[in-house]
Amino acid sequence: MRAVVVTDFHTEPSLTDLPVPEPGPGEVLVKIAAAGVNPFDWKVVEGAMRDAVHHEFPLVLGSDGAGTVVSAGEPDLTDPRFEPGDRVFGQFMDVKTGRGSYAEYAITKAAKLARLPDKLDFATGAALPTAGAAAHDFVEGTGAGPGQCLLVNGASGGVGQAAVQLAAAQGIRVIATTDPETAALLRSLGAAETVDYTAGPTAEQVGEAHPDGIDAIVDLVSGPAQIEAIAGLLKPNGAIVSANGAVDAELLASRGLRGSNLYANARPATLASLADSVQRGQLRFRIDHEAPLADAAAALARIRAGESRGKTVLTVEDGTVEDGTAED
Repeated sequence: MRAVVVTDFHTEPSLTDLPVPEPGPGEVLVKIAAAGVNPFDWKVVEGAMRDAVHHEFPLVLGSDGAGTVVSAGEPDLTDPRFEPGDRVFGQFMDVKTGRGSYAEYAITKAAKLARLPDKLDFATGAALPTAGAAAHDFVEGTGAGPGQCLLVNGASGGVGQAAVQLAAAQGIRVIATTDPETAALLRSLGAAETVDYTAGPTAEQVGEAHPDGIDAIVDLVSGPAQIEAIAGLLKPNGAIVSANGAVDAELLASRGLRGSNLYANARPATLASLADSVQRGQLRFRIDHEAPLADAAAALARIRAGESRGKTVLTVEDGTVEDGTAED
């Protein structure tokens, strides 16, 4: 099968041939039709988790995918059960075993999958898992409720767009940071205000518009050096969630604020809820770039350069590889 791999940290992703894997207990083998591309994928290549967990190389990249069940190992008692032919979507990356979704066939735990409704195409299913679950968990993690004010810092990408929609649907007033080209889209998705981060520092602009502070923040872009200024926008007992591990919870607590570092956990119930929201028209995922599996490296570079204004999806078709290139 064709797969996109890296052979070590800080190496260029390449298309190669690998054996089709066999599912073990609690695992499902899926014929991938589409794979979602996320910032986390290139962060793995840079070694974001190298000190926390063993990485098996060659490592197949890709967190998210959607496709058709080929076979399943003996299920655990609490696992959802899947049969050959079931349409599914979910998270696939397991760096400890070198597995990911940028491949014609991929294995994951049954507990990381959900059935993809017939009305949703595979590209949408591949776009949903990490971005949707992250947005769901981040908004929930702030504890913000109806009538309160939430800043989504970094709202132009897939996670940010989903967070804007999920928060607005709960009656939360959303401030979204973005570039001028994406501002109208975010307002159509439910943002009450947009902040042009190219016009000046976000913290200064939001502080001037809300001198009494805001209730909560979902921060998708700040590192440790930038997070303090953003957190300074909060009212007493306000909450901030960081997607980049930038929050010092103890320091914020000493200032009467709440902070946490959260990461996407695509549980089956969350995935099913997200798919239902998409079917009902309550959640829209904008796929702004599609590319073939062979162009995975360029797709990752595009996201890393900050050019994404939605979700990027790789389409996967049958083929073989000889000498590192796909057959025509």
